[in-house]
Amino acid sequence: MPENLLKGKVGIITGALDENSIAWKTALKAKEQGAKFVLTNAPIAMRMGAINELAQECNTIVIPADATSLEDLEKLYTEAKEYLGGNFDFLLHSIGMSPNIRKGRSYGDLNYDWAMKSYDVSAISFHKMMHVAEKMDIMNEWGSIMGLSYIAAQRVYPFYTDMADAKALLESIARGYGYRYGKLKKVRVNTISQSPTKTTAGTGIGGFDTFYNFADKMSPLGNASAEACADYIITMFSDLTRYVTMQNLFHDGGYSFTGISEDLMEGLTGE
Repeated sequence: MPENLLKGKVGIITGALDENSIAWKTALKAKEQGAKFVLTNAPIAMRMGAINELAQECNTIVIPADATSLEDLEKLYTEAKEYLGGNFDFLLHSIGMSPNIRKGRSYGDLNYDWAMKSYDVSAISFHKMMHVAEKMDIMNEWGSIMGLSYIAAQRVYPFYTDMADAKALLESIARGYGYRYGKLKKVRVNTISQSPTKTTAGTGIGGFDTFYNFADKMSPLGNASAEACADYIITMFSDLTRYVTMQNLFHDGGYSFTGISEDLMEGLTGE
């Protein structure tokens, strides 16, 4: 990757839990590429991870914030702007959670209160982040806002249950707010649909290892790693992608457009 793609740019990276997370790797890449940023996560998530270690490595600070709270977001943006010395050029929404999946509830037996929590945390928080950013006029022109999605937003993956609905909502919000923010300030909004990735959240889904291997055999390039996804996010934060907006961008080694692979056919036929 060319050097200093993000020189002079500032922003916020959410959701860095541990060294396996895409947000964690994005923070390291952003630092390499000359960006200045703050890290944030929900207080409960911060107790589970090691985000303060990442902050030290990136020479930055952590500002706790619940992305479902408008008040927390206002506080986050105010303190981040003060620390960074100006408005933002990029925001990363790397937030997702499903109590139904955590507690083993099937799609036909959802706890609807938990489902609403899934949608609020995993998708509506994306809208709230942009709503508060617009209200506070905190984004610079030609800024970039990214969310992390998954192909279950378009296709059925039974193990993904209500998170599939949440990702579909996330992608719809990216289109709706992408149009609005593009007209207002030339800010672009996109989502990246990543390969199954061995993050803390990913591996918590039942049957993950089996599906990870299936997707790897299906994809002509193999599964994209978290580090490769971080590279893609950095490109989307840079000025090289100024006219890309309202898109769901597949980053999955070709999985999303492969009907069947020779590797899988050989495995099924035994030839």
